[in-house]
Amino acid sequence: MSMGLRRLLPALVAPLLVSATEPRLVPDVSDTRVAIAYSFTGADLLLFGAIVYPDGRVPAHPPDIAVVVKGPAEPLLVREKAKVAGIWMNHDSERFRSVPSFYALATTRPLAAIISPRTAAIYELGISNLLLSPASGGPADQQRFAAGLVDLKRRSALYAEHVGDVSIQQGALYRARVPVPARVPVGRYTAETFLIQDGRIVAVASRDIDIDKTGFERFVATAADRWPLTYALVAIALSLLLGWIAAALFRKRAR
Repeated sequence: MSMGLRRLLPALVAPLLVSATEPRLVPDVSDTRVAIAYSFTGADLLLFGAIVYPDGRVPAHPPDIAVVVKGPAEPLLVREKAKVAGIWMNHDSERFRSVPSFYALATTRPLAAIISPRTAAIYELGISNLLLSPASGGPADQQRFAAGLVDLKRRSALYAEHVGDVSIQQGALYRARVPVPARVPVGRYTAETFLIQDGRIVAVASRDIDIDKTGFERFVATAADRWPLTYALVAIALSLLLGWIAAALFRKRAR
């Protein structure tokens, strides 16, 4: 073995030895695909798994768990209404380049009690740490519109934090239940599990979840996306037909 390789070998082996002393996660999710039908009223995602310790011994103070379920990012235009000449109208706007369509955080304890604000910001843990990427405006305007955007998402149950909703049994088995609202956007979601020990993130594991429409709702969504002109004409024709039928029934009853 050459002298250079001997010097390099400890540097290569050291990270493996360090990682071998840290616990790791074995996560799973109850449903990797959520189907949205006409009767869909929401669902509960169950995220569970095990904490595997290198020596098989559970420490006296078990680590904490934070689970993040995040929907696909999308550009978004937020408009602000103002009263002009006695009429409410769109007055100002801010465009965001990358907004998670859905964000839910579940933790064993309050986030501030288990991790530093700097680390939470790096991993985007918590709604206040989301990087929404505003495209224009000054800092004050960006902050105002970001607060309004988050408030709208919260009121629609698309952004939520569930403190204490992650339970750990015997220091090794964890589970978290994350509610998904009825009007959740479709797409590829990620469920990330963070293992936090002594204020540090020592392990991260991720699972993908597909949320998609099914049945007639899927057909309508696909038709609107692939044939927008045909979809619009059919929608107008159906509206006229239903209006004519309603008018005919009203005239028949009026006689």
